[in-house]
Order: sequence, then structure tokens, then C-alpha cells
Amino acid sequence: MPRISFPASFVLLALVSLFWVGCAGSGRVQYESPKEAFDKGKAFYDEGDFTKAIEMLQGAFDFGRTHQWAADAQLYLARSYRGNKEFLLAANEFTRFTQIYRSDPRIPEAEYELAMTYYDRSAKYTLDQTDTERAITQFQLFMTRYASNPLVEEATTRVVELRGKLAQKQFHTAILYEKREYYGAAAVSYEAVFDRYYDTEWADDALYGAIKAYYDYARLSIVEKQSERLRLAESNYDRLIQIFPESPLIKDAEAVYKDIQALMSSLGSASKP
Repeated sequence: MPRISFPASFVLLALVSLFWVGCAGSGRVQYESPKEAFDKGKAFYDEGDFTKAIEMLQGAFDFGRTHQWAADAQLYLARSYRGNKEFLLAANEFTRFTQIYRSDPRIPEAEYELAMTYYDRSAKYTLDQTDTERAITQFQLFMTRYASNPLVEEATTRVVELRGKLAQKQFHTAILYEKREYYGAAAVSYEAVFDRYYDTEWADDALYGAIKAYYDYARLSIVEKQSERLRLAESNYDRLIQIFPESPLIKDAEAVYKDIQALMSSLGSASKP
């Protein structure tokens, strides 16, 4: 087959064309100033295209972190990561914003959004709750630092919700102990729910659980330990009726209390000569 030769000028033109097509395809030359990079990034953010927004907003820092658009780019970079569900990266960028641009009036807003990144990562109650605890800590810091901020009310609601999740996890642990008939461990776990999360919807359930667990613990204990454990059951019954007199669990608790009293009476009779 005969070889086909091309003029050198044709080859050069082809190479140059491929170079520019490659550049356009890679998207590497898409802005000429920090303002242009930010404006494009913000436009992609508003459209919900967070991946492209991140690319453009990061490009704003090719020009440094002290230019006029740097703070805006940093904040929207963090928001774009959050929108893209890359929550740990978002947390890092919100933290960077609060550390670098300390005089920016949007610092309270950024700190609230930082807390929200951990809120977004908070797993269901049966899983690890590290991010739930981090979110609570961040919301509480926000509420302390900016007590008059309009977002405090929403932050308070979030904290109540997250504490309820922690309470549910502890309550679930107590149930597992009870099912395995580890009544002493179950009773302690139920009490921990009330002691730590008394302001959640699980508080009265926890006291009722402690009453039952201590009663069963006493019932299966050696005689010398029964009275002590029955008194602990009584103590939790007293807390339930005093703190939650309207609880729907009161009737069930009264039934267990009667069993407690009956066992205490039998112990008293047995101890008489």
C-alpha cells in the first residue's frame, strides 16, 4: 500500500486543533478571573448542579484566598459539597470559612450550616451515633454564641430530635438486655435513659421499664437481695407517678406495683419468727 504524506503545515494545524478541542473538553480553561469563576460556580449552584459548582468555586482559589470573591467562593463551595451530599467535605469547608473569614457577617449562618452537615450524617438509632452527638454539640455551641439569632428556635428543635434518637438507642439497648433476661443490666439501662434524656418522649417509658426490670431482677434474686431491688423498683414507680401523672403507662405501672408490694409482704412474713 502506498504511503500518504501530508504537508508539515497540515500536521501542525491538526495538532493545534486537537489541543484546543482537548482543552475545551477538559473544562480546564473556563474562567479568567476570580469573579468569573465565582459567578459561574454560583450559577451552577443555583441550578442544582453541585459538581460543576464545586469545580468552578475551587477555581476561584487559583487566584488566592484574599481577593474580593474568596469568602463568597468559600461559603458556596461548602454549600455545594453539602448539596452534593459530601457532608464531611462540606464540614471541612464550613470550618475553613469560619476560621479564615472571622469578621464575615455570615459566620453565624455558616456555623449553623456546619451543625447541619453532622445532622445530615446522623444515622438511624440502631447504628453508630457519633455524628448525632457532634451535631448536638455544634447546635449547642451555636445556641450559646448567638442566643438572639432567629435560627436558635430551629436549632433547639433539632437538638430535641437528636436527643430523642440517642434516648431511643439507649432504650433499645435496655430492651435487648431484658429479652435476654439480664434484668439488672436492663434496669440500669432504663434508668440511664431517664437520667440522660429526661426531656424526651422516652422518659416515662424508661421509668416504666426500670420498674418492671427491677421487679423481675428481685423476683429471680436470692432472698437476701430481693428487698433492696424491690425498693429500687418502688423508687422508679414513685418518680413515674410524680413526674408523669398523665402518662398512659400509669395503669400498667400500678399493676406491677401491686406485684412488688405482694412480694415485699411475703418477704416480711417469711422473716417473722
